[in-house]
Amino acid sequence: MNKTRIVIATAVAATAVLVGCASRMGGAAADADQVAADMVKAGFRSQGIATVDRVTGIDETLKLCNAADVAGKPLAAEVAKRIEAENLKTVKWPSDGKFLGDWKEGEKIAQSGRGQTWTDAANTVNGGNCYNCHQIAKEEISFGTIGPSLYHYGKLRGVTDPASAAAKPIVEYTWGKIWNAKAYNACSNMPRSGHMGNLTEGQVRDIMALLLDPASPVNK
Repeated sequence: MNKTRIVIATAVAATAVLVGCASRMGGAAADADQVAADMVKAGFRSQGIATVDRVTGIDETLKLCNAADVAGKPLAAEVAKRIEAENLKTVKWPSDGKFLGDWKEGEKIAQSGRGQTWTDAANTVNGGNCYNCHQIAKEEISFGTIGPSLYHYGKLRGVTDPASAAAKPIVEYTWGKIWNAKAYNACSNMPRSGHMGNLTEGQVRDIMALLLDPASPVNK
């Protein structure tokens, strides 16, 4: 989970508590939403490169998913389908058509959780923090389990030549998933790394190599 999602999750948790209180006291959810908004306004401030709009500037996708989370109900199928279609439109495919970079650099990015905090300089290179949610390389013994294991990601999917026509569907899906996970799962917990500017095109390319290059330790 990246820094933006942590802040948003905190705000959502506060809203959930307030909505529950409003329900017990007969108040409207709209009143609780306003109280939550006031709490965010009073409790958060911009500092350094960490600005308040990370909490207040959420788009329709997050608003709908957060509301569904608070209500404890999944999105209606037609709403989820619409959100996924809208997010798919935001995926920026490689400008030069090259999907894979350097898996060694990809491993460094996957290991790093740096960037976007108020103590970071604006030119701090962001990390992907991928191990926070996934197992990736066998050698790494410390990893999260919120997301599925990515060990043998390319191997299990039969990718022996990422540049081949046969591998194209998996390669394009993987790029899209990293760029904007909500294009494939409306309320995915995975950050929209490319879409939100957490990772550059070059960094996404390197993570792609980590997952799909047959020479990567992920596929050994």
